[in-house]
This record gives sequence, structure tokens and C-alpha cells, in this order.
Amino acid sequence: MVEYFMTQIEKNHKPRGGFKSRRPLRRRRSAHETDKTPRRKMKPEADGELNPVFAKIGKPDTKPFKPDTFQLEAIEAIAHSDCLVTAPTGAGKTWIAEKAIARVLEQGGRCWYASPLKALSNSKWIEFGGIFGEERVGILTGDTKENADAPLIVGTTEILRNQLYDSMHRGEMLDCDLVVLDEAHFLGDQDRGVVWEEVMIYLPARVNLLLLSATIGNADEIAGWLQSIRNKHCAVVEETRRPVDLYPLFLQPSGRMTPFLKGRSLHNKVISWMERGGTTKRFSRLHPIDEIIGVLRDMNLLPAIFFLKSRDECDTALSLCRTPPRRNDVHEFEEELDEFFAANPFLKEHRQLAALQQFRCASHHAGQLPAWKFLVEQMMRKGLLEAVFATSTMAAGVNFPARTVVLFNSDRFNGHEFVPLQATEFHQMTGRAGRRGLDRIGFMVVYPGKFMDLFHLRSILARKPEKIESKLRNDFSMVLNLLLSHGPEEIRTIFEASFADYRPTKKKAARSGNLWKEFLRYLAFLEQEGYVDEKGRLTESGLWASRLRLDQPLLVAECIRQKVFPTGDAALLAALVAPFVSDRSQDVYVRKREVPRKLLTTYYDVMNTIGPLARRMEDEGFEVPSFPLWASLAIYDWALGYDWTLVTTALRIADGDLAMLVSRTADNLRQIASLRDTHPEIAALAEEARGFIMREPVVSESL
Repeated sequence: MVEYFMTQIEKNHKPRGGFKSRRPLRRRRSAHETDKTPRRKMKPEADGELNPVFAKIGKPDTKPFKPDTFQLEAIEAIAHSDCLVTAPTGAGKTWIAEKAIARVLEQGGRCWYASPLKALSNSKWIEFGGIFGEERVGILTGDTKENADAPLIVGTTEILRNQLYDSMHRGEMLDCDLVVLDEAHFLGDQDRGVVWEEVMIYLPARVNLLLLSATIGNADEIAGWLQSIRNKHCAVVEETRRPVDLYPLFLQPSGRMTPFLKGRSLHNKVISWMERGGTTKRFSRLHPIDEIIGVLRDMNLLPAIFFLKSRDECDTALSLCRTPPRRNDVHEFEEELDEFFAANPFLKEHRQLAALQQFRCASHHAGQLPAWKFLVEQMMRKGLLEAVFATSTMAAGVNFPARTVVLFNSDRFNGHEFVPLQATEFHQMTGRAGRRGLDRIGFMVVYPGKFMDLFHLRSILARKPEKIESKLRNDFSMVLNLLLSHGPEEIRTIFEASFADYRPTKKKAARSGNLWKEFLRYLAFLEQEGYVDEKGRLTESGLWASRLRLDQPLLVAECIRQKVFPTGDAALLAALVAPFVSDRSQDVYVRKREVPRKLLTTYYDVMNTIGPLARRMEDEGFEVPSFPLWASLAIYDWALGYDWTLVTTALRIADGDLAMLVSRTADNLRQIASLRDTHPEIAALAEEARGFIMREPVVSESL
């Protein structure tokens, strides 16, 4: 069986000699040295038509705060019903949440504020602590648990969903009067949208629900669905006006800046540039980043966010910065750095610190440490940076405004292939242009290149965000948790309440039938494996396995049932849990002789144990991922106390990838630790193992 499963594990791996990292730690030498495309130095030149536009640049007059009409309308609605608010980034959606929460707290009630990101939850925890008092605000993210009995809880949507599972199981009502779902458009997220939909379905109707989003194309439809399943009104409050006007610009490679549009069409000066052969010119593999920043600086268009395709492009762009800015805020900048480093001393050696200090530029992407990204966000919010190079995924869920956003591509990588930008993604990116209270106008600068379709960009500028589709689907964790408190027929009723089943199309019945059909397939397999009895009720094993809210609950449960997980060695347990959570697309190869014998032997024991179950799952059509050995080695070395840089360098993985692996491994260990009443020994060891791996730089005082 080891041979079978090792084939699954290593089928996509290559020897070190053929190693190809998706996101290398260092920019390949050839990416800079071999770019021989001749390039004229850009000469900043603004088209005369832009003079009245550029005259608007500056800080607006300070006025006493006065709520907008849509904010007052939302506050009135959420007092007695559900409410879905869609408004552009920076329009003031958080103010609505603050006032709604304040009203509930004043009445002695309780609130839950859910967000998609741990970092965003941490930020809101601090923000709300300053508004309502630290003693009244708690946080639950998996990584952090503080003041869990507070009347206002901030946390991730997954934690809220799990609390709803537990409430249904105990037959109790969630002790809450208002739930705020921030970034509600995550309902349509391919991987995590199911969690948002579950929350909306399971939430008791007596609890008012406030949904906040900048990009929902079918708000009325979602509200109609919520009304149909919750039997209460859901008000839709829409605001389409940006708080800061956006002006699209076109930057020619020569350095000449022109308007991008005239009316709703491409500007004739852009068309003229194209007719002169602009789109057929051979573009350099590298954008002249330093010169573009110089043009933006000359035209007073900084700070700017540059959206690029990949992590590697972001880091490469940072390496091309050459010109120090002319600023008089050096003292403030250094004070901020010193204060941050006092809490996060490990970042003093960050390889991109020099660029941050010398050029006031930074790279921001998932390959970096959470604390470093937090520093970049904090410096940008305070106006201390001139440019940030980021991937499009940064556009959602992070308060990260600038005066200008710069676009080089009209497509993006969706995890499988490059596809044209959708209106939703585009509006999230351009929503960062223009800082409320700091700018009277914001700008989008389009720079032409090999992967820039100017006509496509023009078409999505005025297009509404796409409609959100249901992502509800079955998985073993969801099925086990529904069976905790519902019989199969009751679960069928839940599926009939799904957003997928609500959408009025001729295929409605087929979609509900497919969900139910899939559920029955999962149910039959759980019965076969002894987690469900013939009446569809959870067995003793099913009851404790339902508490393993993981990607692979059955495979982890099999290890616990067969007692194959190590005992008495917390570092080894952490290492053996890691392969169950790793990013399957990572391509990291390790030679077996590089792996400690103790780890390798135990790893084989685990693979031998889960191999038969994995084969049965595959035979029944359930997806079984590979379980890479490198993930075990990475977590084992880290748990034993090896230096962070030594671990990332040895395995050639990015800081952010190891941080994510550690964080997700800790989440899984936390789930195992919840089994303290049925499996006290492994639960205690799992808790100890969490402590071994959750330390700096994964966790830091700033986060």
C-alpha cells in the first residue's frame, strides 16, 4: 500500500535538478540581465487636456462628518430587518456596521462581525476595541482567541459557521442579536463561498443579518433568496457613487500621459497611438518601473499601487526601483519603523527592508510573512510609501488605498489559466484609487504591454459587477456536521433552501436534485465506513469525527481510529498532520535520505494506514489529494526549533507559503485538540504541538 500511496504523493514531483518553483524566493538572474530590449528614457509629458483634471489633485476641505443618505437608510433598515448594502470601496460601509453594533450593545445585546481574512479580523478587533472598549470586544480566528465571552465578537466566517453547527447540535439558539458579514461577495468564491451560504442558511431568523460588499451584481436576487428562507424582509441599500471620482489615464511608453477615454470610447489619442503601431511594437519583458514612478511623481500621482500578474513580477518590479524619493518625512518614517521593529524584531533582517527604506517602495503578496504585509499596509495607509507592487488578490478585503492604481494587464491567473479580468475584479482593483479625506480625485493609469487589451479594459470600466452564483456543495465535514442535528430528509429541505435552488431557471429542480444525489453518495460512504448507521444517524465514531472540521476529516479520523499518529512527540505529530493541509500545487522535492529516519518511518506508517481508505474513496469517485513529504519535513524542522530562514532556504519555499502551512497545520491541530473528551491523549499532544509551531514569525505582536 505504501507503493500505491507514494505514487500518489510523488507523481508530480521532480528531482532537485529539475526543480521549478511557482514563486521563487529570489528573482532569476536572467530576468534582469538578459532583457536586451532597447528602451528610450521616458520623458514626463502631460497632454494639455489633462490640465483641468490635474488641477483637482489635492486634499479636500475638511468638513464636519455628515452621513450619506444610503448610510442613514441602512441604519434604519437593520434596526428591524436584514439589510444588504452594496457601495464602492471607501464609501463608508464600516460606519454603518459601527452604528448598528453600537445600537445593539446599548440595548444589552450581542454581535458577531465576520470577515474572510484573519488579518482583517485582527484589524477590526483593534479598531472596534478603540471604539467600544477593549473589554467589550473579543476575537476568534483559530490562531487567536481572546475575550471569547465579550458582547462583540470579531472573527472569520468559518468560526461563525462552526458555532452555528455547535448551536444546532445542542438544540440552542446562537447567543447573538446581530451578525455582520463583511465582504459578502465571498458568497460567490469558488473555494470558500459555501461557508458564507451555510451561515446565511443556518442563522436563526431572529438574528438580524447585515451584509456589506462593494461588488455584488445581483443584490436584489440575493435579498429575495434570503427573504424566502428567513421569512423576514431584507432591505437592499445600493450606492453607486464613488466617494472619490476616478479618472482613467493612458501612459505611453514615451512618458506622455493622455486621457484613456472620451465618453465611453477609447480616446482618439489612444486610438492614434495604436494606429501608429503601438500595439504591434515589441514590448520589453520588464516594465520600466523606476521611470514610470518618476513620471507619476512628476505629475503628483503618487502614492500608487501597481497591479502585476504574479509574486515573482512584484518582487522583480521592486528590484527595478532605483531613484530615492524627495521627501521631508524621514523622521516620521523611521519612528514608525522603530516602533514596529520593537514588536517584530525578526523583520529587521527582511531582504526587502532596504528597498522600503531607500525607495519607499514595497512588494505585497501571499508569498510574504503576514507581519511584513501588515507593515506595508500600515505604512501605505499613513502615506509613508510611494509605490506598492501587488497581485490582484490584494484588492479584496484590505484597507489599502492610494491616489493611483497602475494596470499592466487586462487578464489574471485564476489558479488554472489566464482569463480576462471580470468587472468584479476590476472594480475591486480600481476601488483602491482615491483616498477618502485625502484626495479629491483618484486615477487609474493604463500602461500598454503584451497582455493588455485596451478594448477589454474600456468595456469593463462601465460594466456592473457580475452576478454571484451559489457555490454550495457537499463535503465530508459538512455532511457529518449536518447529521449532528438533522435527519437526511431535513437536510434535503436545507438543500432546497439553497441559493442555487432559488435562482429562477428551468434547471432549478435539477440543481437541487444534484445536491441531494451527491449527499446520498456521501451518506452511503459514511455508512460503509462506520460513521453513520443504517438510519442515517451518526455512530459514536461519527460524533467525534464531526468535530474535525478539516479538508480531510475521514483520513485524519482514520489515523486517530487506527492509533497511527505518534504519541509522546509533539513535533512529530505536527509534522504528520502537515501533509493533510498543504497547498497541493506546490512543487517541492526532497530526497528521502534528507529526511530524518524517525520522521520517514512514521510518515510511511501513516501512508500505509490511510492508503486503503484513500483507495476506497477514489473507487467511489471522491477526490483524494497527494500528501507531500516535504510538508512533513518543513513542519518537523520548524517544530524542532530550526531557524526560519534555514527551513525556507533548504526547501526553496517562500516565507508566505511556509507561514500558511504552519497556520493551517495549527488549525488542524486545534481541531484534533477539541477531542479531549473522547481522545484525551492525542488531544493534549495536539495542543502541545500547536505551541511548538505557532511562534514568530508566524505570530507576532502586531498581528
